[in-house]
Amino acid sequence: MHDYCSQAARNLAAVRQQQPLIHNITNLVVMNVTANALLAAGASPVMAHSTEEVEEMVSLARALVLNIGTLTSDWVAAMIKAARRANTLERPVVLDPVGAGATTLRTRAARQILDAATITVIRGNASEIMALDQGTATTRGVDSVHGVADAAASAAALSKRVGAVVAVTGATDLVTDGTREVRVANGHPLMGRITGSGCSATALIAAFSAVDPDPLSATATALAFFGLAGEQAGTVAAAPGSFQVALLDALYTLSPEALQEGSRFA
Repeated sequence: MHDYCSQAARNLAAVRQQQPLIHNITNLVVMNVTANALLAAGASPVMAHSTEEVEEMVSLARALVLNIGTLTSDWVAAMIKAARRANTLERPVVLDPVGAGATTLRTRAARQILDAATITVIRGNASEIMALDQGTATTRGVDSVHGVADAAASAAALSKRVGAVVAVTGATDLVTDGTREVRVANGHPLMGRITGSGCSATALIAAFSAVDPDPLSATATALAFFGLAGEQAGTVAAAPGSFQVALLDALYTLSPEALQEGSRFA
């Protein structure tokens, strides 16, 4: 197997050295959370969603995040416009299909984006990935009602169909490009008890994609980094409020050497 532990260390060091600008068109609930996660990791976030500026902004960035958590039709138009510009510039585009399967608008919007532009990585929970593949899975609001194993076949099929790396996050994350498959066992139960943990993972995947040309490697190593930071936060926090602060601190203090030592890939 590829030495993802060493690659995780190299990617984290590169993010901190290069401080890539990550353009986020993301939801209103998590803008502050994901911006702080990117800053703590060493990247530079910008949040811009107006159709009048997204093409110009993405031209300055090293990667683009599209997150449909608080969706409007105007935002879908901005996402497609930004993604097409990123495609022209050969910048990675990471899609977070928040709540796909919960409402027709969300499922349709995610598929519309996939049809209109080339997406590098799709990160979602099991129900979201199954909804994009099958069109039948449902979610409980934006929460999954399925386990990662339930979505393995859908992840591989979706990856092959749209040409994107697909990450299904949960207790053990699954990352696939339709041929290769990596599982990431890092994480902590309290990560599911705070707002924006999945959205932060998506943003960190974009940051790692800015420095690692292999989308599967970038995705798996970013998830290991985020999961290990969660583990470290869990050693000092007993409940969600303190955990959120501790997680931000861990993203900042976790060293490349500790990440190489603590990453768990299979």
